[in-house]
Amino acid sequence: VESEICRCPQCGLPSGSTHAPCGRCLQKPPPWQRLVTVNDYQPPLSTLIHHFKFSGQAELASTLARLLLLAVRQHSGLPAPEQLISVPLWQRRHWRRGFNQSELLCKALSAWLPCEYDPRTLARIRPTATQHQLSARLRRHNLKNAFQLELPVQGRHMVIVDDVVTTGSTVAEISRLLLRNGAASVQVWCLCRTL
Repeated sequence: VESEICRCPQCGLPSGSTHAPCGRCLQKPPPWQRLVTVNDYQPPLSTLIHHFKFSGQAELASTLARLLLLAVRQHSGLPAPEQLISVPLWQRRHWRRGFNQSELLCKALSAWLPCEYDPRTLARIRPTATQHQLSARLRRHNLKNAFQLELPVQGRHMVIVDDVVTTGSTVAEISRLLLRNGAASVQVWCLCRTL
């Protein structure tokens, strides 16, 4: 599953160039430096992700992580990641689902890449409403102060791994937290970037 859309290397949205930031990013850059995605949210990838997250098919993690690794390897000039970060779920949601999809992707990727992964690095310290039900403005407000760093990241090249990036509110909140705490750089790797 490979995207044929020309995407901005910073925000991952459609753009005229894959080598230079788009006009949106030049005017108001996101807090992360690069975004790598496998494809936009459409079948067959969206179907696989749906089965992975909502039908309890955790065994798809390895296949989906491999697709993500292939997408990353197609991008040259990315700083070598030193540490992967998964997007933590609130305890009740984690318990209901039985796993954290972002964590499973990180575990697979860290087995193939020379970088660290510790699921304890980032914690979700308060419950939040489900993001897909909210507007972009409410998503940003919903996530304010929802995360807390538990382990140091100072001077490290970090990668946030998520399944789907929609408005970017979640990864933006985490990126800002990482950078405030001294991370050298932040990339976002996701399976899908919604358009």
